Amino acid sequence: MTDVTETKTVTDTENGQRVTGGNRDNQSQTQGPKAPGREGDAFLQVRDIHAYYGESYIVQGVTFDVRESEIVALLGRNGAGKTSTLRTIARTDTPALKHGEIWLHGVPLHRKRSFEAAQEGVQLVPEDRRIIQGLTVEENLMLAQVEEPKGWELEKIYHHFPRLAERRKQDAVTMSGGEQQMLAVARALAREIKLLLLDEPYEGLAPTIVQEIERILEGVKELGITTIIVEQNAIAALHLADRALILDMGEIVFDGTAQEVLDNDDLRHEYLAI
Repeated sequence: MTDVTETKTVTDTENGQRVTGGNRDNQSQTQGPKAPGREGDAFLQVRDIHAYYGESYIVQGVTFDVRESEIVALLGRNGAGKTSTLRTIARTDTPALKHGEIWLHGVPLHRKRSFEAAQEGVQLVPEDRRIIQGLTVEENLMLAQVEEPKGWELEKIYHHFPRLAERRKQDAVTMSGGEQQMLAVARALAREIKLLLLDEPYEGLAPTIVQEIERILEGVKELGITTIIVEQNAIAALHLADRALILDMGEIVFDGTAQEVLDNDDLRHEYLAI
């Protein structure tokens, strides 16, 4: 967690930290990264970010770190600011970042636009998947590699996603929801990737398909790809993740291990309603 001021109370819950209260104006100001590559340094540093949709104040002073190869579940009730936080990290046009810093292995993402963040290895898989109508599975993948830097070659993608290999010549939008989700993840891997941002990967999928997507994401985990997952199916996300962050009303209220959240009924009931 970040430095704690007198206006911010932190209560230990075993190894995790539960944050309450706090005056955002008095929280520590943005901090630059340590020299990249030092042992123990965070790979991603999010420092006191504030983001808005027009006049609507959505992301309200969020601060956290992610270590390299770590999978972090970003959780909270509907409207807590989870997707907005992901989009802010990915530097999408909305929400607009008004204050704060985002560092990826020493690179200041907060100074970049979305296409520049993608060139730095930030790949967002949005909830709506953004599969391009009229293109085959393979054409969707090839389109992701039109510009440098490229990631996985097609044959490597097909090795890890055999279902896509079977559908490579099929119109992508005619596939099932689960297959389209596989394609969305594979398309992210087709670009050079340092940070994978997954927004509701299980949304709208049947339980059997969720299990298949879980196996895909377990494979991503084994490959050591640093990942933040936003998912309303909190239990599924927690079983995949190493750490958990809980957002409430645009602010981080818990930072600890995924297992701590699984073991803490009161915490889950208060912030996740499960």
